[in-house]
Amino acid sequence: MANSTSASLKLTVQATGENSGTWGQITNTNLLILEQAIGGYEAVGVTSGATLTFSNGAISNGKNQVLKLTGTIGGAVNVVIPDSIEKTFVVDNGTTGAFTVTFKTTSGTGVTWAAADKGTKMIYSDGTNVVDTAFTDLSSDFSPQLSADLDANGKNITIDTSTGIIDENGNQQITFSTTGSAVNEFTVANAATSNPPALSVTGGDTNIDMNLTPKGTGRVTLNGQGAIQSVAEKVTTAAVGTTGTVNYDVLTQAVLNHTTDAAGNFTVNFRGDGSSSLDSIMDTGESVTLAFIVKQGSTPYYNSAVTIDGSAITPEWQGGAAPTAGNASSLDVYSYTIIKTGSATFTALASQTQFA
Repeated sequence: MANSTSASLKLTVQATGENSGTWGQITNTNLLILEQAIGGYEAVGVTSGATLTFSNGAISNGKNQVLKLTGTIGGAVNVVIPDSIEKTFVVDNGTTGAFTVTFKTTSGTGVTWAAADKGTKMIYSDGTNVVDTAFTDLSSDFSPQLSADLDANGKNITIDTSTGIIDENGNQQITFSTTGSAVNEFTVANAATSNPPALSVTGGDTNIDMNLTPKGTGRVTLNGQGAIQSVAEKVTTAAVGTTGTVNYDVLTQAVLNHTTDAAGNFTVNFRGDGSSSLDSIMDTGESVTLAFIVKQGSTPYYNSAVTIDGSAITPEWQGGAAPTAGNASSLDVYSYTIIKTGSATFTALASQTQFA
């Protein structure tokens, strides 16, 4: 019976009584091939693609366990192994050049590194196609579960854009977005007994705001008591003379300041903004306090009517009576506290004060 060759590693399988005087040499070559398959490493130039060899009874580059693909590629390249080979590989894409690299069988499909992917993959050939194990990517096919704490060992954890942390039902809990040139970030600090934990803005800049942005007309709610060291309210300044109906958008300002002499008596209409009613942004039992600064010339005018979402309301005026005139050559400051007492139902407390 003559010698035969194994299908994948092309080992020489010796028949009984064959190879007298050369048996040891053939066996040693087989052992070296096995060593290649178990832990062999070779760098393979793939500048214009490459076909890996699997020679019968001989050491060959395709039989190595670890392959590093090298060279500068000017286009997409293929690295090809023969059909029928069954073997695992660890492949490091060490090429330069922003083009794809595909590791495949002669007739089947393969595994592709994207143009910018210079990573390492563990792959295998099943005799027909080359398949990605995805072990190095921790893909959706492989979801590790921890049996102990996850220790980052002093290193950063990188989360890609538009990904985040999900709950046990697969629903998003926290998502992340990125800024390419970011220099500022949050720092979260725990605290010892009797001290509060802290969420702080840190980073490269010296004086930076912290933005908490609700969705749509939602609001930021602080449950429990609050302590404020300082606060700045939004002022909208408009170089217009007050007259007619003035829409006061509660969502965008706490103070409205008109800096041109009033031109006529006026109605103030309180609303959320141009697309939201005040009723829709307030809950029953809540209040807002707002100020309107009206510049007066030699002929003064006054707030003659108040509406909320376009519906007339009669405020309770400080002193017991609504104003019937403005104050010439002054700033008239109107203050309004609006309390929602039910659906589309409000109580308004108002005052007019002269500043000159």
